[in-house]
Amino acid sequence: MPFDEVMGYLRETGVRYVNVYGIGQMLPVGSPCTYYLDCPGTPVLPTLKNDFANATSVLVSPPEGIHVTLAMTFPDLARPESVVAGIEILDREFPGMFRWMGEVNLVKQAQFGNLHEPVPVEAIARWAPFMEILRRRAIPIAIHSDLGNDEDPTLYLPLMREVLDRYPDNRIVWMHMGLSLELTTLPAADHIALMSSMLDRHPNLMLDITWRIIDDNYFSRADYQPLYVAFLNEYSDRILPGTDFLASSNKDFEVYKGELEVTSRILQFVDDEAFRNIALGENYFRLLGLEEEAPAVCAGGAPPTS
Repeated sequence: MPFDEVMGYLRETGVRYVNVYGIGQMLPVGSPCTYYLDCPGTPVLPTLKNDFANATSVLVSPPEGIHVTLAMTFPDLARPESVVAGIEILDREFPGMFRWMGEVNLVKQAQFGNLHEPVPVEAIARWAPFMEILRRRAIPIAIHSDLGNDEDPTLYLPLMREVLDRYPDNRIVWMHMGLSLELTTLPAADHIALMSSMLDRHPNLMLDITWRIIDDNYFSRADYQPLYVAFLNEYSDRILPGTDFLASSNKDFEVYKGELEVTSRILQFVDDEAFRNIALGENYFRLLGLEEEAPAVCAGGAPPTS
């Protein structure tokens, strides 16, 4: 989907701050598929191509009225020795433009059919050189790490624990709260207890509530919703919003608008502090060290007199 078209979607819906994630793991150039799930058996491999394309788009057509944060999505976490060299290439070609890393895959079961495997736990120790660069530059890393699946809900939890224990000083965002299409039956109380314990243990960890599968399977359930609203209120300074919209050529504005509505709607139920922190962007501004501040939420009552 053309960059300017996506920026138009944001303007139309009142979105003023956006992370532009590339598709770090891409199908081969000659593939007839739009989506990797359409091509089982075809390898989906990390590449710098999309990061170059996104940065070039921002330079050629700066989006008026929208703050864009470019993300480095090329890293192959199972082969970390190549990551520093990739950062250096982006530094040289697009100095100072990339202020985020991710979404990068620690374990993504949806890509198992495309030759992706969980990152070996021993490889995580070899992340140290690029994680040090991110720490020095205060660049967050957003990690897709599935908790598990319906048969074993915490199968892959040790991988994320290893990352968090080994790199406590890095700003780490756990994408989708660890949920996925492969894990839709985990009781909300169990999921919330686990997320709470991880946030309590790791002060630099934040959770992202993007991707509509969270709302479809958890937030929208009548018996689950009050539990998640209470969780978001309690940890309101540790949550980031977003759509996880995949800007592929077979989608349009109506699809984006629908995904924005679905991924945002639980925020109508949170308290004023949580709404300011999450929906109005205070957490995002703070995480990125931006000068902006979210506006205060009026508590109601009579308007102030002049």
